[in-house]
Amino acid sequence: MRLGILGTGTVGQTLGTKLVSLGNEVKLGSRSASNDKVAGWVKTTGRGASHGTFADAASFGEMLFNCTSGMASLDALRQAGAKNLDGKVLVDVANPLDFSKGMPPTLAVCNTDSLGEQIQRAFPEARVVKSLNTMSARVMVDPKKVPGDHAIFVCGNDATAKSQVTELLREFGWKTVLDLGDISGARGAEMVLPLWVRLMGTLKSPNFNFIISRGDM
Repeated sequence: MRLGILGTGTVGQTLGTKLVSLGNEVKLGSRSASNDKVAGWVKTTGRGASHGTFADAASFGEMLFNCTSGMASLDALRQAGAKNLDGKVLVDVANPLDFSKGMPPTLAVCNTDSLGEQIQRAFPEARVVKSLNTMSARVMVDPKKVPGDHAIFVCGNDATAKSQVTELLREFGWKTVLDLGDISGARGAEMVLPLWVRLMGTLKSPNFNFIISRGDM
């Protein structure tokens, strides 16, 4: 499969490396096609890896991943071009973290809205699925980094899109994939982040995740 990743930071490169290892062709996109950091990633990753602009990656991919900084995601997706997003599954991995007042960050949008919903409204023909945003990049692509059967979430308005994303998550090794419903479920998924940041400080490690245990009714 051809996959386009918007964002060339740790999350984008980690996902890209994993997806190439699974036999996919992956193009990472950034604001400029001249990006030494991502050129180095392409050289290291080898066959199946390429890079270009946001628009290049969005046009290339049959499925897309938004791995940009949440505060800049809408602008990056506009640069990618609505026509390049139309009809495609867009996995939104970003979180609307605001670092303007230092650490810990706050959420730029929460409670009654979410970044996932904002993206879906801005690009109504895209099939937005919120997922992979509640853990570190290393855990995203290798759930065995954390012992036990821990959970990953998906939500979105398109059931088929969620099924496609779930199938890919299974390839990563995820066993417990919990469907939070329509794209408004992104509110809860994104509001996990303030707790996640605190836990990272407490645990002195980003390699942890949540186990959801349900008792009898």
